Amino acid sequence: MKTIERMTASLCIAAIRAVLLPIDLILRCIGPHFDLFIGLFRTVPAPVIACIARIRAVRAADNAARNVPAYRAFLRQNGTSADDLLRLSLPFTDKENYVKRNAVEQRCVNGVLPLQNVTIDESSGSTGTPYNWVRSGGERHTSRTFISHFSRYCFGGGPMITINAFSMGAWATGLTMGQALERRSAVKNTGPDPDKIFNTLAFFGTAHRYCICGYPPFLKHLIDEARVRRFPLGQYSLAALLGGEGNSEGLRDYLLGSFETVYSGYGATDVEIGIAGETLLSTAIRREARHNERLRAALFGDGSRLPMLFQYNPLMHHITADANGELSFTITRLNVLSPRINYNIHDEGGVAPFAVIEERCRAAGFDLRAAAADTGTGSVPLPFLWVYGRKDSTVSVMGANIYPEDIEQCLFDEPALAAVTRSYCLGLHEDGDASVRPHIAFEVSGELSTGLTETFRTRITSRLVALNADFREAMREHAASASPLIEIFAPGTGPFAGDKGRIKQVRTLQHG
Repeated sequence: MKTIERMTASLCIAAIRAVLLPIDLILRCIGPHFDLFIGLFRTVPAPVIACIARIRAVRAADNAARNVPAYRAFLRQNGTSADDLLRLSLPFTDKENYVKRNAVEQRCVNGVLPLQNVTIDESSGSTGTPYNWVRSGGERHTSRTFISHFSRYCFGGGPMITINAFSMGAWATGLTMGQALERRSAVKNTGPDPDKIFNTLAFFGTAHRYCICGYPPFLKHLIDEARVRRFPLGQYSLAALLGGEGNSEGLRDYLLGSFETVYSGYGATDVEIGIAGETLLSTAIRREARHNERLRAALFGDGSRLPMLFQYNPLMHHITADANGELSFTITRLNVLSPRINYNIHDEGGVAPFAVIEERCRAAGFDLRAAAADTGTGSVPLPFLWVYGRKDSTVSVMGANIYPEDIEQCLFDEPALAAVTRSYCLGLHEDGDASVRPHIAFEVSGELSTGLTETFRTRITSRLVALNADFREAMREHAASASPLIEIFAPGTGPFAGDKGRIKQVRTLQHG
Protein backbone atom coordinates (compact mmCIF):
# COMPACT_ATOMS: atom_id res chain seq x y z
CA MET A 1 0.00 0.00 0.00
CA LYS A 2 2.81 2.40 0.90
CA THR A 3 4.51 1.62 -2.41
CA ILE A 4 1.32 2.47 -4.31
CA GLU A 5 0.95 5.74 -2.38
CA ARG A 6 4.56 6.68 -3.15
CA MET A 7 4.11 5.87 -6.84
CA THR A 8 0.87 7.88 -7.02
CA ALA A 9 2.45 10.87 -5.28
CA SER A 10 5.49 10.66 -7.56
CA LEU A 11 3.29 10.62 -10.66
CA CYS A 12 1.33 13.63 -9.37
CA ILE A 13 4.51 15.58 -8.70
CA ALA A 14 5.88 14.68 -12.15
CA ALA A 15 2.63 15.96 -13.67
CA ILE A 16 2.94 19.18 -11.65
CA ARG A 17 6.46 19.76 -12.97
CA ALA A 18 5.26 19.25 -16.54
CA VAL A 19 2.26 21.56 -16.16
CA LEU A 20 4.38 24.33 -14.64
CA LEU A 21 6.94 24.43 -17.47
CA PRO A 22 4.82 26.58 -19.85
CA ILE A 23 3.45 28.59 -16.91
CA ASP A 24 7.00 29.40 -15.80
CA LEU A 25 7.80 30.63 -19.30
CA ILE A 26 4.79 32.94 -19.28
CA LEU A 27 5.64 34.28 -15.83
CA ARG A 28 9.25 34.96 -16.84
CA CYS A 29 7.99 37.00 -19.80
CA ILE A 30 5.43 38.92 -17.73
CA GLY A 31 7.50 39.44 -14.58
CA PRO A 32 9.75 42.35 -15.65
CA HIS A 33 6.85 44.42 -17.04
CA PHE A 34 4.79 46.31 -14.49
CA ASP A 35 1.61 46.68 -16.54
CA LEU A 36 1.60 42.99 -17.52
CA PHE A 37 2.35 41.98 -13.93
CA ILE A 38 -0.61 43.97 -12.57
CA GLY A 39 -2.81 42.89 -15.47
CA LEU A 40 -2.15 39.22 -14.73
CA PHE A 41 -3.80 39.46 -11.31
CA ARG A 42 -6.64 41.63 -12.55
CA THR A 43 -7.61 39.32 -15.42
CA VAL A 44 -6.85 35.76 -14.32
CA PRO A 45 -9.49 34.47 -11.84
CA ALA A 46 -8.23 34.32 -8.26
CA PRO A 47 -8.99 30.56 -7.87
CA VAL A 48 -6.77 29.84 -10.89
CA ILE A 49 -3.96 31.93 -9.41
CA ALA A 50 -4.39 30.13 -6.06
CA CYS A 51 -4.21 26.71 -7.74
CA ILE A 52 -1.04 27.62 -9.63
CA ALA A 53 0.45 29.07 -6.47
CA ARG A 54 -0.18 25.88 -4.52
CA ILE A 55 1.32 23.55 -7.09
CA ARG A 56 4.37 25.83 -7.32
CA ALA A 57 4.77 25.37 -3.56
CA VAL A 58 4.53 21.58 -3.96
CA ARG A 59 7.18 21.69 -6.67
CA ALA A 60 9.48 23.85 -4.53
CA ALA A 61 9.14 21.43 -1.61
CA ASP A 62 9.79 18.46 -3.88
CA ASN A 63 12.81 20.17 -5.40
CA ALA A 64 14.28 20.78 -1.94
CA ALA A 65 13.49 17.22 -0.83
CA ARG A 66 15.34 15.80 -3.82
CA ASN A 67 18.26 18.23 -4.12
CA VAL A 68 19.01 19.79 -0.70
CA PRO A 69 20.82 17.36 1.63
CA ALA A 70 19.79 19.04 4.87
CA TYR A 71 16.12 19.25 3.91
CA ARG A 72 16.06 15.66 2.66
CA ALA A 73 17.44 14.51 6.01
CA PHE A 74 15.05 16.79 7.90
CA LEU A 75 12.00 15.24 6.21
CA ARG A 76 13.33 11.75 6.84
CA GLN A 77 13.90 12.50 10.53
CA ASN A 78 10.31 13.77 10.81
CA GLY A 79 8.82 10.76 9.02
CA THR A 80 7.40 12.86 6.18
CA SER A 81 5.90 10.84 3.33
CA ALA A 82 5.58 11.65 -0.37
CA ASP A 83 1.84 12.07 0.21
CA ASP A 84 2.54 14.59 3.00
CA LEU A 85 4.67 16.55 0.56
CA LEU A 86 1.96 16.50 -2.08
CA ARG A 87 -0.56 17.82 0.46
CA LEU A 88 2.00 20.34 1.81
CA SER A 89 1.50 18.77 5.23
CA LEU A 90 5.11 19.47 6.16
CA PRO A 91 6.87 20.10 9.47
CA PHE A 92 7.99 23.70 9.83
CA THR A 93 11.63 24.62 9.70
CA ASP A 94 13.15 27.45 11.71
CA LYS A 95 16.48 28.73 12.92
CA GLU A 96 16.62 26.32 15.86
CA ASN A 97 15.54 23.02 14.29
CA TYR A 98 17.04 23.47 10.83
CA VAL A 99 19.46 26.35 10.33
CA LYS A 100 21.59 25.88 13.46
CA ARG A 101 21.74 22.11 13.00
CA ASN A 102 22.99 22.12 9.41
CA ALA A 103 26.02 23.67 7.75
CA VAL A 104 25.25 26.31 5.14
CA GLU A 105 26.53 24.05 2.34
CA GLN A 106 24.11 21.29 3.34
CA ARG A 107 21.24 23.78 3.15
CA CYS A 108 22.16 24.71 -0.44
CA VAL A 109 20.99 22.99 -3.61
CA ASN A 110 23.20 19.94 -4.31
CA GLY A 111 25.04 20.56 -1.04
CA VAL A 112 27.33 23.14 -2.67
CA LEU A 113 27.90 26.82 -1.86
CA PRO A 114 29.00 28.47 -5.13
CA LEU A 115 31.65 31.12 -4.76
CA GLN A 116 30.50 33.18 -7.74
CA ASN A 117 27.33 35.24 -8.30
CA VAL A 118 26.32 34.80 -4.68
CA THR A 119 25.57 37.47 -2.08
CA ILE A 120 25.89 36.90 1.66
CA ASP A 121 23.50 38.91 3.83
CA GLU A 122 23.67 39.22 7.59
CA SER A 123 20.60 39.39 9.80
CA SER A 124 20.34 42.22 12.29
CA GLY A 125 20.94 40.12 15.39
CA SER A 126 18.15 41.99 17.19
CA THR A 127 16.96 38.70 18.73
CA GLY A 128 20.40 37.18 19.37
CA THR A 129 23.40 36.20 17.26
CA PRO A 130 23.49 37.57 13.69
CA TYR A 131 23.35 34.90 10.98
CA ASN A 132 24.63 34.72 7.42
CA TRP A 133 22.21 34.01 4.58
CA VAL A 134 23.29 33.17 1.03
CA ARG A 135 21.38 34.15 -2.11
CA SER A 136 21.87 33.47 -5.80
CA GLY A 137 21.98 36.17 -8.44
CA GLY A 138 18.69 34.90 -9.86
CA GLU A 139 16.75 35.18 -6.62
CA ARG A 140 18.13 38.67 -5.94
CA HIS A 141 17.06 39.75 -9.44
CA THR A 142 13.52 38.48 -8.87
CA SER A 143 13.26 40.24 -5.49
CA ARG A 144 14.50 43.50 -6.95
CA THR A 145 11.90 43.29 -9.74
CA PHE A 146 9.06 42.84 -7.26
CA ILE A 147 10.30 45.71 -5.05
CA SER A 148 10.45 47.94 -8.13
CA HIS A 149 6.85 47.03 -9.04
CA PHE A 150 5.75 47.71 -5.47
CA SER A 151 7.39 51.13 -5.49
CA ARG A 152 5.80 52.07 -8.79
CA TYR A 153 2.35 50.97 -7.65
CA CYS A 154 2.56 53.01 -4.43
CA PHE A 155 4.39 56.10 -5.66
CA GLY A 156 3.50 56.25 -9.36
CA GLY A 157 5.66 56.01 -12.43
CA GLY A 158 6.93 59.61 -12.52
CA PRO A 159 10.60 60.53 -12.11
CA MET A 160 12.04 60.73 -8.62
CA ILE A 161 15.25 60.61 -6.64
CA THR A 162 15.44 57.84 -4.05
CA ILE A 163 17.49 58.37 -0.90
CA ASN A 164 18.20 54.97 0.62
CA ALA A 165 18.58 55.50 4.36
CA PHE A 166 18.62 51.83 5.31
CA SER A 167 21.81 50.72 7.02
CA MET A 168 24.55 49.96 4.55
CA GLY A 169 26.87 46.97 4.70
CA ALA A 170 25.98 43.29 4.97
CA TRP A 171 22.31 43.86 5.82
CA ALA A 172 19.76 42.53 3.34
CA THR A 173 17.84 45.82 3.15
CA GLY A 174 20.89 47.99 2.48
CA LEU A 175 22.39 47.95 -0.98
CA THR A 176 19.80 45.43 -2.21
CA MET A 177 17.05 48.00 -1.71
CA GLY A 178 19.08 50.65 -3.49
CA GLN A 179 19.74 48.32 -6.43
CA ALA A 180 16.06 47.40 -6.64
CA LEU A 181 14.91 51.00 -6.83
CA GLU A 182 17.44 51.89 -9.53
CA ARG A 183 14.94 50.32 -11.96
CA ARG A 184 12.63 53.32 -11.61
CA SER A 185 14.59 56.18 -10.04
CA ALA A 186 17.96 57.77 -9.45
CA VAL A 187 19.32 56.39 -6.17
CA LYS A 188 21.73 57.70 -3.56
CA ASN A 189 22.65 55.24 -0.79
CA THR A 190 23.28 57.51 2.20
CA GLY A 191 22.53 55.09 5.00
CA PRO A 192 20.86 56.50 8.12
CA ASP A 193 22.89 59.71 8.11
CA PRO A 194 20.87 62.95 8.53
CA ASP A 195 23.80 65.13 7.39
CA LYS A 196 24.09 63.30 4.08
CA ILE A 197 20.33 63.29 3.55
CA PHE A 198 19.90 67.01 4.21
CA ASN A 199 22.94 67.78 2.05
CA THR A 200 21.49 65.71 -0.79
CA LEU A 201 18.12 67.45 -0.58
CA ALA A 202 19.78 70.87 -0.49
CA PHE A 203 22.06 70.02 -3.44
CA PHE A 204 19.35 68.75 -5.81
CA GLY A 205 16.73 71.22 -4.63
CA THR A 206 12.96 71.34 -4.47
CA ALA A 207 12.27 70.81 -8.18
CA HIS A 208 12.50 67.02 -7.80
CA ARG A 209 10.28 64.47 -6.10
CA TYR A 210 12.05 62.31 -3.52
CA CYS A 211 11.44 58.91 -1.94
CA ILE A 212 13.30 58.35 1.34
CA CYS A 213 13.61 54.71 2.44
CA GLY A 214 14.43 53.64 5.96
CA TYR A 215 13.45 52.17 9.29
CA PRO A 216 10.37 53.88 10.78
CA PRO A 217 12.13 55.23 13.90
CA PHE A 218 14.88 56.77 11.79
CA LEU A 219 12.46 58.66 9.55
CA LYS A 220 10.75 59.96 12.65
CA HIS A 221 14.18 61.04 13.94
CA LEU A 222 14.90 62.71 10.56
CA ILE A 223 11.80 64.88 10.90
CA ASP A 224 12.72 65.83 14.47
CA GLU A 225 16.29 66.63 13.41
CA ALA A 226 15.02 68.81 10.55
CA ARG A 227 12.94 70.75 13.04
CA VAL A 228 15.96 71.32 15.30
CA ARG A 229 18.13 72.41 12.37
CA ARG A 230 15.33 74.45 10.80
CA PHE A 231 15.76 72.49 7.58
CA PRO A 232 12.75 73.26 5.32
CA LEU A 233 11.41 69.73 4.72
CA GLY A 234 8.01 71.26 4.00
CA GLN A 235 9.32 72.76 0.77
CA TYR A 236 10.11 69.33 -0.70
CA SER A 237 7.89 66.73 -2.34
CA LEU A 238 8.66 63.65 -0.25
CA ALA A 239 7.43 60.05 -0.13
CA ALA A 240 8.49 57.51 2.50
CA LEU A 241 9.11 53.79 2.06
CA LEU A 242 9.44 52.02 5.42
CA GLY A 243 10.74 48.57 6.26
CA GLY A 244 12.52 46.44 8.81
CA GLU A 245 9.83 46.71 11.48
CA GLY A 246 6.19 47.64 11.85
CA ASN A 247 4.72 51.06 12.46
CA SER A 248 1.57 52.27 14.15
CA GLU A 249 -0.95 54.49 12.38
CA GLY A 250 0.03 57.13 14.90
CA LEU A 251 3.58 57.06 13.57
CA ARG A 252 2.25 57.19 10.00
CA ASP A 253 0.26 60.30 10.95
CA TYR A 254 3.43 61.80 12.40
CA LEU A 255 5.38 61.10 9.20
CA LEU A 256 2.55 62.43 7.03
CA GLY A 257 3.21 65.81 8.54
CA SER A 258 6.32 65.93 6.31
CA PHE A 259 5.80 63.16 3.71
CA GLU A 260 3.03 63.13 1.13
CA THR A 261 2.73 59.33 1.14
CA VAL A 262 3.99 56.68 3.55
CA TYR A 263 4.03 52.95 2.74
CA SER A 264 5.77 49.98 4.30
CA GLY A 265 7.19 46.74 2.94
CA TYR A 266 7.52 43.40 4.71
CA GLY A 267 10.38 40.96 4.58
CA ALA A 268 12.75 38.97 6.75
CA THR A 269 16.43 38.33 6.21
CA ASP A 270 15.77 34.67 7.12
CA VAL A 271 13.50 34.44 4.06
CA GLU A 272 14.00 37.45 1.75
CA ILE A 273 13.10 41.09 1.47
CA GLY A 274 10.12 42.09 -0.60
CA ILE A 275 7.76 39.36 0.59
CA ALA A 276 4.79 41.71 0.79
CA GLY A 277 3.93 45.38 0.74
CA GLU A 278 1.35 47.85 1.87
CA THR A 279 -0.89 48.97 -0.98
CA LEU A 280 -3.21 51.92 -1.23
CA LEU A 281 -6.06 49.54 -0.48
CA SER A 282 -4.50 47.70 2.48
CA THR A 283 -3.55 51.04 4.02
CA ALA A 284 -7.10 52.37 3.59
CA ILE A 285 -8.45 49.26 5.34
CA ARG A 286 -5.98 49.49 8.22
CA ARG A 287 -6.58 53.21 8.79
CA GLU A 288 -10.32 52.59 8.93
CA ALA A 289 -9.85 49.64 11.31
CA ARG A 290 -7.82 51.79 13.69
CA HIS A 291 -10.99 53.45 15.04
CA ASN A 292 -13.64 51.06 13.67
CA GLU A 293 -13.77 48.29 16.28
CA ARG A 294 -16.39 46.35 14.33
CA LEU A 295 -14.17 46.22 11.26
CA ARG A 296 -11.05 45.39 13.28
CA ALA A 297 -12.82 42.49 15.00
CA ALA A 298 -14.22 41.19 11.68
CA LEU A 299 -10.77 41.21 10.09
CA PHE A 300 -8.45 40.21 12.92
CA GLY A 301 -10.55 39.03 15.85
CA ASP A 302 -11.18 40.60 19.23
CA GLY A 303 -8.46 42.63 20.89
CA SER A 304 -6.82 46.02 20.79
CA ARG A 305 -3.96 45.08 18.48
CA LEU A 306 -3.91 46.48 14.98
CA PRO A 307 -1.49 44.45 12.83
CA MET A 308 0.36 45.65 9.77
CA LEU A 309 -1.71 44.73 6.71
CA PHE A 310 -0.03 43.86 3.41
CA GLN A 311 -0.78 42.21 0.09
CA TYR A 312 1.56 39.65 -1.45
CA ASN A 313 2.25 37.80 -4.68
CA PRO A 314 1.14 34.18 -4.12
CA LEU A 315 3.12 33.04 -7.16
CA MET A 316 6.34 33.94 -5.34
CA HIS A 317 5.50 33.02 -1.75
CA HIS A 318 3.25 30.40 -0.20
CA ILE A 319 2.32 31.71 3.27
CA THR A 320 0.37 29.90 5.98
CA ALA A 321 -0.56 30.53 9.62
CA ASP A 322 -0.62 27.68 12.11
CA ALA A 323 -2.98 27.11 15.05
CA ASN A 324 -0.81 29.40 17.20
CA GLY A 325 -1.03 32.21 14.66
CA GLU A 326 2.62 31.89 13.60
CA LEU A 327 3.46 32.52 9.96
CA SER A 328 5.47 30.14 7.78
CA PHE A 329 6.88 30.90 4.34
CA THR A 330 7.82 28.87 1.29
CA ILE A 331 9.66 30.60 -1.55
CA THR A 332 8.09 28.88 -4.55
CA ARG A 333 10.71 29.78 -7.17
CA LEU A 334 13.44 27.37 -8.21
CA ASN A 335 16.23 29.97 -8.43
CA VAL A 336 16.73 29.94 -4.64
CA LEU A 337 20.19 28.81 -3.59
CA SER A 338 19.21 27.83 -0.03
CA PRO A 339 15.50 26.95 -0.23
CA ARG A 340 13.16 27.93 2.59
CA ILE A 341 10.27 25.48 2.84
CA ASN A 342 7.55 26.09 5.43
CA TYR A 343 10.04 28.32 7.26
CA ASN A 344 8.78 29.83 10.50
CA ILE A 345 10.38 33.11 11.62
CA HIS A 346 7.94 33.23 14.55
CA ASP A 347 6.11 36.31 13.40
CA GLU A 348 2.50 36.31 14.53
CA GLY A 349 -0.29 37.06 12.06
CA GLY A 350 -2.55 35.57 9.41
CA VAL A 351 -3.39 35.29 5.73
CA ALA A 352 -6.60 35.39 3.72
CA PRO A 353 -7.60 35.57 0.03
CA PHE A 354 -8.83 38.88 -1.34
CA ALA A 355 -12.41 37.59 -1.53
CA VAL A 356 -12.41 36.61 2.15
CA ILE A 357 -11.21 40.05 3.25
CA GLU A 358 -13.78 41.65 0.97
CA GLU A 359 -16.55 39.59 2.60
CA ARG A 360 -15.34 40.39 6.13
CA CYS A 361 -15.31 44.09 5.27
CA ARG A 362 -18.82 43.86 3.82
CA ALA A 363 -20.08 42.10 6.95
CA ALA A 364 -18.65 44.96 9.04
CA GLY A 365 -20.30 47.61 6.85
CA PHE A 366 -17.11 48.69 5.08
CA ASP A 367 -17.27 48.86 1.27
CA LEU A 368 -13.95 47.56 -0.01
CA ARG A 369 -14.75 48.37 -3.64
CA ALA A 370 -15.57 51.98 -2.74
CA ALA A 371 -12.31 52.21 -0.79
CA ALA A 372 -10.44 50.88 -3.83
CA ALA A 373 -12.09 53.49 -6.04
CA ASP A 374 -11.13 56.22 -3.56
CA THR A 375 -7.46 55.31 -3.91
CA GLY A 376 -7.59 56.34 -7.56
CA THR A 377 -5.74 53.25 -8.81
CA GLY A 378 -8.30 50.55 -8.13
CA SER A 379 -7.59 47.30 -6.37
CA VAL A 380 -5.32 44.40 -7.23
CA PRO A 381 -6.98 41.18 -5.98
CA LEU A 382 -3.88 39.80 -4.29
CA PRO A 383 -4.23 37.89 -1.01
CA PHE A 384 -3.70 39.73 2.27
CA LEU A 385 -1.10 39.11 4.95
CA TRP A 386 -1.28 40.65 8.41
CA VAL A 387 1.61 40.73 10.85
CA TYR A 388 1.60 41.66 14.54
CA GLY A 389 5.30 41.13 15.15
CA ARG A 390 7.51 38.54 16.77
CA LYS A 391 5.67 36.08 19.00
CA ASP A 392 8.26 36.39 21.78
CA SER A 393 7.91 40.17 22.20
CA THR A 394 4.77 39.92 24.38
CA VAL A 395 4.74 40.98 28.04
CA SER A 396 2.08 39.29 30.18
CA VAL A 397 1.03 40.50 33.63
CA MET A 398 -2.15 39.60 35.55
CA GLY A 399 -3.51 37.85 32.48
CA ALA A 400 -3.00 40.96 30.33
CA ASN A 401 -0.85 40.79 27.19
CA ILE A 402 0.95 44.02 26.33
CA TYR A 403 2.69 44.39 22.99
CA PRO A 404 5.32 46.82 21.65
CA GLU A 405 2.82 48.11 19.08
CA ASP A 406 0.50 49.04 21.98
CA ILE A 407 3.22 51.27 23.42
CA GLU A 408 3.93 52.88 20.07
CA GLN A 409 0.25 53.67 19.49
CA CYS A 410 -0.05 55.16 23.00
CA LEU A 411 3.04 57.25 22.42
CA PHE A 412 1.85 58.73 19.12
CA ASP A 413 -1.54 59.47 20.63
CA GLU A 414 0.43 61.95 22.76
CA PRO A 415 2.12 64.24 20.18
CA ALA A 416 4.11 66.22 22.75
CA LEU A 417 5.66 63.04 24.15
CA ALA A 418 6.23 61.54 20.69
CA ALA A 419 8.11 64.66 19.64
CA VAL A 420 10.82 64.14 22.29
CA THR A 421 11.00 60.33 22.12
CA ARG A 422 13.67 58.55 20.09
CA SER A 423 12.96 54.97 21.10
CA TYR A 424 11.18 52.77 23.62
CA CYS A 425 11.30 49.22 24.91
CA LEU A 426 9.07 46.96 26.94
CA GLY A 427 9.74 44.30 29.54
CA LEU A 428 9.02 43.11 33.06
CA HIS A 429 10.32 44.50 36.35
CA GLU A 430 10.68 42.33 39.43
CA ASP A 431 10.27 44.23 42.68
CA GLY A 432 12.07 43.38 45.92
CA ASP A 433 9.13 41.28 47.10
CA ALA A 434 9.36 39.19 43.88
CA SER A 435 6.20 40.74 42.42
CA VAL A 436 6.37 41.47 38.70
CA ARG A 437 4.88 44.36 36.74
CA PRO A 438 5.30 45.90 33.26
CA HIS A 439 8.41 47.98 32.66
CA ILE A 440 8.43 50.58 29.88
CA ALA A 441 11.52 52.64 29.09
CA PHE A 442 11.67 55.66 26.78
CA GLU A 443 14.76 57.22 25.21
CA VAL A 444 14.14 60.96 25.38
CA SER A 445 15.98 63.95 23.93
CA GLY A 446 16.23 67.18 25.88
CA GLU A 447 16.31 67.73 29.63
CA LEU A 448 15.22 64.89 31.89
CA SER A 449 13.16 65.71 34.95
CA THR A 450 10.93 64.16 37.55
CA GLY A 451 8.03 66.09 36.07
CA LEU A 452 8.63 64.66 32.58
CA THR A 453 8.84 61.15 34.01
CA GLU A 454 5.53 61.68 35.78
CA THR A 455 3.96 63.00 32.56
CA PHE A 456 5.07 59.86 30.72
CA ARG A 457 3.77 57.68 33.56
CA THR A 458 0.31 59.21 33.77
CA ARG A 459 -0.30 59.79 30.05
CA ILE A 460 1.07 56.47 28.74
CA THR A 461 -0.68 54.48 31.46
CA SER A 462 -3.94 56.30 30.73
CA ARG A 463 -3.63 55.64 27.00
CA LEU A 464 -2.79 51.98 27.61
CA VAL A 465 -5.88 51.58 29.81
CA ALA A 466 -8.04 53.07 27.05
CA LEU A 467 -6.44 50.99 24.28
CA ASN A 468 -5.96 47.52 25.79
CA ALA A 469 -9.05 45.87 27.31
CA ASP A 470 -7.04 43.14 29.05
CA PHE A 471 -4.77 45.70 30.68
CA ARG A 472 -7.79 47.78 31.66
CA GLU A 473 -9.28 44.78 33.45
CA ALA A 474 -5.96 43.99 35.14
CA MET A 475 -5.72 47.56 36.42
CA ARG A 476 -9.28 47.32 37.75
CA GLU A 477 -8.59 44.05 39.53
CA HIS A 478 -5.16 44.84 41.00
CA ALA A 479 -3.57 48.11 39.98
CA ALA A 480 -0.52 47.57 42.19
CA SER A 481 0.52 44.54 40.13
CA ALA A 482 -0.46 45.84 36.70
CA SER A 483 0.62 49.49 36.97
CA PRO A 484 3.76 49.85 34.83
CA LEU A 485 7.13 51.12 35.95
CA ILE A 486 7.91 53.87 33.43
CA GLU A 487 11.40 55.35 33.16
CA ILE A 488 13.02 57.86 30.82
CA PHE A 489 16.65 57.88 29.72
CA ALA A 490 18.98 60.24 27.89
CA PRO A 491 19.97 59.16 24.35
CA GLY A 492 22.34 56.19 24.32
CA THR A 493 22.04 55.46 28.03
CA GLY A 494 20.42 52.75 30.13
CA PRO A 495 18.75 50.05 28.04
CA PHE A 496 19.44 52.09 24.89
CA ALA A 497 23.23 52.08 25.30
CA GLY A 498 23.64 49.25 22.79
CA ASP A 499 21.44 50.70 20.02
CA LYS A 500 24.33 52.56 18.39
CA GLY A 501 25.82 49.30 17.16
CA ARG A 502 22.53 47.88 15.93
CA ILE A 503 20.63 48.49 12.71
CA LYS A 504 17.27 48.05 14.49
CA GLN A 505 16.12 49.32 17.83
CA VAL A 506 15.49 46.57 20.36
CA ARG A 507 11.96 46.58 21.79
CA THR A 508 12.38 44.08 24.63
CA LEU A 509 13.91 44.79 28.02
CA GLN A 510 15.74 42.23 30.12
CA HIS A 511 13.93 41.42 33.35
CA GLY A 512 15.20 43.56 36.12
